[in-house]
Amino acid sequence: MTTTSVDSVGASVDSGPGAANGFTRFVVRRVATSLVTLVGITLVSFGISVLVPVRAETVNLSQQAQANPEVVEAFREKFGLQLPIWEQYLRYLGGLLRGDLGISQQTGNPVGQDLANYAPATLELVIFATVMSLIAGVGFGIIASACRNRWPDHVARVVSLIGVSLPTYWLALVGSTVLFRQLGWLPGSGRLDAVMIPPPRITGFYTVDSLLAGDLPAFASAVSHLILPASVLAVSTLGMILRFTRSSVIDGLNTDAVKAARAKGLPAHRVLIRYAVRMASSPIITVAALSFGFLLAATVYVEQIFSWGGMGQYAYRASTNLDLSAITGIAVVVAVIFLVVNFTADMLAAVFDPRIRLQ
Repeated sequence: MTTTSVDSVGASVDSGPGAANGFTRFVVRRVATSLVTLVGITLVSFGISVLVPVRAETVNLSQQAQANPEVVEAFREKFGLQLPIWEQYLRYLGGLLRGDLGISQQTGNPVGQDLANYAPATLELVIFATVMSLIAGVGFGIIASACRNRWPDHVARVVSLIGVSLPTYWLALVGSTVLFRQLGWLPGSGRLDAVMIPPPRITGFYTVDSLLAGDLPAFASAVSHLILPASVLAVSTLGMILRFTRSSVIDGLNTDAVKAARAKGLPAHRVLIRYAVRMASSPIITVAALSFGFLLAATVYVEQIFSWGGMGQYAYRASTNLDLSAITGIAVVVAVIFLVVNFTADMLAAVFDPRIRLQ
């Protein structure tokens, strides 16, 4: 089999009169699935907030205010708590369609406004951690698959086991204690040094905004503050990405196309990267999207320990204070982010592996 015939396997799937229509149907199915999932998430999150056995006015009003029936009634009317549950849900859905996530019972601000202030910090941290985890996990996974059952593979297995086994909050506490308090190698809290003024807000990402403002000291400070919490998050997903990459590349190395390429005498590194890794790209993209969603949830612990000031800390305060509007808003926003990431991952996987969109 020639190189052209090996490479033409994927190309033949892409060609044909029904390829464009097949991709369109694939996109429509993914969009429809995402919308149904989003509606289900709003229903579940709203239902959980309603089932909490605590009256909102008891948590948010002082004892003197609770003793005044008029104040209690005004509070319940302001947040629509006197309406039937189904009507509260429909009212909430209507607000979502207008971009209204409700009013935070703690801050008194619109939840959307609060999240717009806190989300960039979390997204900067999660994106940085995801990139670190992907570079290390995919790199070690490829090396482990190429050196199967040799010492690099055994080292990769140990690293994977450590990453999967250690709890995120424990890693954060140990990292903060050792690298910040004892050794002083890295900053331990906040997004910038205390003496620095945040750069003008453009994206909300301190690293990006400081570069756009030409403030290199602020950029260096922002990166140094990112390293420790992002490394903690990256370790928590490194094992999963490494194991998926290793197993997927090994499966790719056992395919007929790779065997044919080897029989033709192609260099080992070319066979590994051009054929095996390319065939493994779809599961790698999928696990990268899953790890991104996991990191969004794990930031609650990390941000609290490192005083990061993102959605994780906001979610922690909302849950401890039973701020139901904020809790539901956070759930919906995180779900939307996760759905967008998964949709993007599906599109990328379909581009790298045309067989997916034709299934």
